[in-house]
Amino acid sequence: MLTYHLTFAAPAYLALLAIVPVLWWVSFRRLAALGPWRRWVVLGFRGLLATLIVLTLAEAQVVRTNDRLTVVYLLDQSLSIPAPQRRVMMDFINADIRAHRRGKDRVGVVVFGRDAAVEIPPFDDNVQLEQTIESIVDPECTSLAAAMKLAQALFPEDAAKRIVIVSDGNQNLGNAAEQAQAMSAAGVSIDAVPVRYRTRADVIVERVTLPPDIRRGEPFDLRVVVTNTAEPTPRDSGAVRGRIELRATAGGRTDVLSDQPVVLPPGKKVFTIRQKIEAANFYTYEARFIPNRPDDDAFSQNNRATAFTHVQGKGQVLLIEDYEHPGEFALLTDRLRRQGLEVEVQPSNQLFSTLADLQPYDTVLLANVPREHFSDGQIAMLARNTQQMGAGLVMLGGPNSFGAGGWTNTEVEQAMPVDFQIKSFKVVPRGALAMIMHASEIAEGNHWQKVIAKKAIEALGPQDYCGVIHWNGTSQWLWSAGLLAVGPNRDQMMARLDRMTPGDMPDFDPTMALAARGFSQLPDAAVKHLIIISDGDPSPPNPGTITALKKLGVTISTAAVGAHQAAGSSTLSAISAATGGKYYVVNNANSLPRIFQREARRVARPLIWDKQAVRPQIKMPSHEILGGLGNIPPITGYVMTNKKEGSPLVETLLTSPEPASDENNTLLAGWTYGLGKTVAFTSDAGARWTADWTSKPMYDKLFGQMVRWSMRPAGGSGKFTVASELVDGQVRVVVNALDKNDEFLNFLSMNATAVGP
Repeated sequence: MLTYHLTFAAPAYLALLAIVPVLWWVSFRRLAALGPWRRWVVLGFRGLLATLIVLTLAEAQVVRTNDRLTVVYLLDQSLSIPAPQRRVMMDFINADIRAHRRGKDRVGVVVFGRDAAVEIPPFDDNVQLEQTIESIVDPECTSLAAAMKLAQALFPEDAAKRIVIVSDGNQNLGNAAEQAQAMSAAGVSIDAVPVRYRTRADVIVERVTLPPDIRRGEPFDLRVVVTNTAEPTPRDSGAVRGRIELRATAGGRTDVLSDQPVVLPPGKKVFTIRQKIEAANFYTYEARFIPNRPDDDAFSQNNRATAFTHVQGKGQVLLIEDYEHPGEFALLTDRLRRQGLEVEVQPSNQLFSTLADLQPYDTVLLANVPREHFSDGQIAMLARNTQQMGAGLVMLGGPNSFGAGGWTNTEVEQAMPVDFQIKSFKVVPRGALAMIMHASEIAEGNHWQKVIAKKAIEALGPQDYCGVIHWNGTSQWLWSAGLLAVGPNRDQMMARLDRMTPGDMPDFDPTMALAARGFSQLPDAAVKHLIIISDGDPSPPNPGTITALKKLGVTISTAAVGAHQAAGSSTLSAISAATGGKYYVVNNANSLPRIFQREARRVARPLIWDKQAVRPQIKMPSHEILGGLGNIPPITGYVMTNKKEGSPLVETLLTSPEPASDENNTLLAGWTYGLGKTVAFTSDAGARWTADWTSKPMYDKLFGQMVRWSMRPAGGSGKFTVASELVDGQVRVVVNALDKNDEFLNFLSMNATAVGP
């Protein structure tokens, strides 16, 4: 309810109002000449002016009185308060609202932990909290100051302000006292309802420590650090009884290593468990405390800790082969195993899924595997595994490797000591790729056509030609010049694709005839390929158009997407069959990018040099990869690459005399990439181009030394234990470094690499 009344800050000045009658009396006689009406008007104005001056001196104020109140309850939801007690706190707030709210008073509720959130905004009604709090706050910490700031921002201007704090007061973030002073100065009254409960003991498994790299069969000590926060009393020692369970996970299998009963007195205690691992792998250890009585432990969330280690063997190698050609590298695998290396063969349709899956291996061999068998995430993992985790990466040549395998513009190319794109079209014949886009009847069809066109362009070299035809009332090239060289136009092509909106094409013939005219203007294109994506509805092309394309040497691959009748599919199938291309029936749009990457590789075939046998030339005979090889027999082919520009770290070990350009004839090169090493061998491992090597002793020596040079370094210069713990949202890493005599290595300079999930 609002009321108004007049008050004065300096009421003593009101005595001056006595001069108003005197002013009237003196003025009345002097104003006689004005006449009666004008005289009274002037007297009235003079009296009013004098009165206003006096009221100003007295500091007159009109005060509005408001008895409306806004109360915001601050409800503590941190884990330091037991769950049953938090329910009692909610019941208290509900009862307090029902008992004390009057008239138009407003009530709101703010819940808080590490952060604060508005559960109920200020509202003039008997609001009640539900049994479940809907707002999401981090309960791991308590910031009362954050809740107070949020409450202050909620208060309206037309009411008195009050907050009621319902908390145990165990804040560990912010400064509530400082915030309370600021709010009190702003006219906010503060009430506190302390929450009292019996303090329970809390057992915390702080960390598990063990050496990060362990040799197979080498005993080591695993330590588990446990803290009991209880405070002993004359009646209670504070000891907590329970079990400590230790588990080890490796290769998808989890084993319980230890499960022993323990008695934990108040304070910190370290348990040492002697371990020995016989199998090389990447191991994750988890220690967990299980109390005999749950009431003895306040929070189960902090009852476990983990650590990991890499157990080294003779040298573990992961060889990834093309699942469509299994056993192609069986000879190489057998020869490496004879040299004491542990080789695991992984087909490209059963690839790793996380970075942790790669950690058991000291090096990874990409054995003639095409790029489209890998997701973008898996390619990034391969590069990070070398750059950040120190493992090796070896790429072996073949028709599906390097640029010929569609690996250009990937993170693997960045990791390799050579670039996969040939910048000189005088060395490598140009290829030409055209794509006909027909808005097919699939979900997000226009989106998928943009995605697949971009993937195809990414697979092309800078010297290759590319063009896109779409139907927009008529058949049109997306870029008006038709087929353009990718190198200087790649960014422009990508931008135009983003704006592409292909229509429902009625007839195949005009678009295919337009493509034929574009190919006819490229006499320097050695490979010409056309890809058509469609639902198959347009009318079939004229036989003359197919004949013209065949005379130009154009192969056509088709992808039937969303084809809803047999005639559409048969039309696309007939086009590809007539020109030597491939026909795909696509039921899942997610497979389209991989199909187009494979088809774009047809244009990259000129990257393979197989014109004649050549004898490799040794450039660095003293390098450990080439040690003791002697004469190297000729090879019959390899994939051309380009030397990394401005990279003095690249070690070029073998080159080919053909072609004569020194930039494109690298056969074997290596370099250090981040913490690891990568090797590019652009010929193969005996299946087609190095068949004469397999019967020579140099075959085993070259590939064995190549793999061993690339492997993750074993270390062994000291003893290091690494432990990590999470403290207030941040990870603290502790390294204990000992020399061979178990003396501390002080003042070490260390580098750390943080790897995301």
